[in-house]
Amino acid sequence: MRTWRIRPIYTAIIEHLERAGSLTRDELMKALRETYGDLSVQELNKALMKMEIEGLIRVSQLARGKMMVELVGRED
Repeated sequence: MRTWRIRPIYTAIIEHLERAGSLTRDELMKALRETYGDLSVQELNKALMKMEIEGLIRVSQLARGKMMVELVGRED
């Protein structure tokens, strides 16, 4: 049985990207596992896809199996 997380993954992803600028998916996974422990690749991919569709982040393919995740700049 899964339990609810206190802080949403989306919030943590944005915080990590604001600090680092851009990260590979593997670096992001490592940073998130320090907080969430049991985070799976499938859960991370689902969160990244939703955030990319909403226009919050950009995910690009670097090499086979490597992805770069970066925060999209907002125009205010």
